[in-house]
Amino acid sequence: MIRSILFLALASWTVHVGECLSINNPAGMNRRQVVQSTVVTAGGLLLPRTPAAQAAATATPSVTTAPIATLSDGMTQFPLASFGLQIYDDATAYQLTLLALEVGYRNFFASVLAGNQRGFAKAVRDSGIARSDLFICGSVVSNRAAGYDEAKQATTKGWKRNMEAFGVGGIDYLDQIMLDYPGPDCPSIQGQWAAFEDMHSQKLTKTLSVSNFSAEQLDCVLKDCKVKPLVNQLPYGVGYHQPAAVEENAKRGILVQAWAPLGKSLGGRFSSSMKGTCANIGKKYGKSYAQVALRWIVQTGASFTTQSKSKQHFEEDLNIFDFSLTEEEMVTLSALA
Repeated sequence: MIRSILFLALASWTVHVGECLSINNPAGMNRRQVVQSTVVTAGGLLLPRTPAAQAAATATPSVTTAPIATLSDGMTQFPLASFGLQIYDDATAYQLTLLALEVGYRNFFASVLAGNQRGFAKAVRDSGIARSDLFICGSVVSNRAAGYDEAKQATTKGWKRNMEAFGVGGIDYLDQIMLDYPGPDCPSIQGQWAAFEDMHSQKLTKTLSVSNFSAEQLDCVLKDCKVKPLVNQLPYGVGYHQPAAVEENAKRGILVQAWAPLGKSLGGRFSSSMKGTCANIGKKYGKSYAQVALRWIVQTGASFTTQSKSKQHFEEDLNIFDFSLTEEEMVTLSALA
């Protein structure tokens, strides 16, 4: 078995292929056959009658499962590719979650801002896939609350709403909860974080994370925290990135997770010429411009959360771990933003 080669520059976490891709292969199976023989199936559970749910639970993922990062706590296993639900109704969230599960996604970001955590949770329940095989992250938005006490109170209400919504699908704990935006000042941020630490102490979430935090705002959290953030979700990609973002987060033991990795939510910052450069590089690998752009993210030392409404695009976004960009190609892509 050949491990996917990842040029990752973070010292605080390591990347490895999941256990389903064992180096020992006495049966002489190829990479695809090993994946097919070890995917999660129904496992004897009673499946719902909906065709989509049965497909998610019994399907062989059509692409290789994403490599897994061990985060800086030394324990948390974090698939590098995540499906991030967008703003649509619960019924759409239900169908797309089942489709993502069928393709092979196991890391999910169900933001409170999307307004469809209930639809997502019901899909998880109906999929027949073991909860322990999934990494589920929720989020809280409390950045308008000013001052320690008000911020803590607002954030507490936020995480309780998350648990209520996820509970519709029988999800009684999260793998991660994300603070979606920082408060207006350091005391407010610390109040937000105190609420998250309360949630963590009650074993309702295994880990904590942030989104859209600068280095200075991270330091507000790290100054007196009991539980450190492990992930910072940032706008990051070929079309837009702060050059030191990955390095500054890595210094603090934090993994960057790119949102809008293909620029769709960044006001057109991923231009047609940028796409053209990615597409030209992708020709020799048989990859699309999107796959090259996502591969660049991974090789800079970050992970990503992506979205799609089609099986083809779900597969395409996950199928980026069987090639590596050269150093020259990385330099070319890094210079585009």
